[in-house]
Amino acid sequence: MDLKVNFDLISDHHPMKLEEEIAQKKFRSNKHKLSVNLIYTYNWLNSFYQKVFKDYHITPQQFNLLRILRGQHPNCCTIKLLKDRMLDKMSDASRIVEKLVAKQLVERYTDEQDRRKCKVHITEKGLELLAAIDKREPEFYNFFSAITEEEAATINALLDKLRD
Repeated sequence: MDLKVNFDLISDHHPMKLEEEIAQKKFRSNKHKLSVNLIYTYNWLNSFYQKVFKDYHITPQQFNLLRILRGQHPNCCTIKLLKDRMLDKMSDASRIVEKLVAKQLVERYTDEQDRRKCKVHITEKGLELLAAIDKREPEFYNFFSAITEEEAATINALLDKLRD
């Protein structure tokens, strides 16, 4: 089955070179271009994710938190564990948990031994939501169809090296 990404979800045109996308002909250096390209590409990809998650009435940060909880299921997580594992370190995990509690996607409990701690657990409704989103996973990975598995491994290694 040939899955094609609907680029209309992102913009009215197909991706172009960075210089064309942002109408900038020159960069100070390749490293400068790389920094701009990483930021631009993150926002481009995030825009797609936001539009998909909007169909499910959640944000990318809420999705990330639900995925962490599903990975820990059937065990509970502390807010600290969620904060440590979230992709967006600037996110307020406590606030996100409260929004997910209101949507009945997670449950929050006070720890019996330490009343200052709380434990969070994904609900059946939360698991069902993730299962529905999982069916759209080929759309997410189709963004990377232009690169090979070997190229993906190289990019991953370079990004790891950049953060090292």
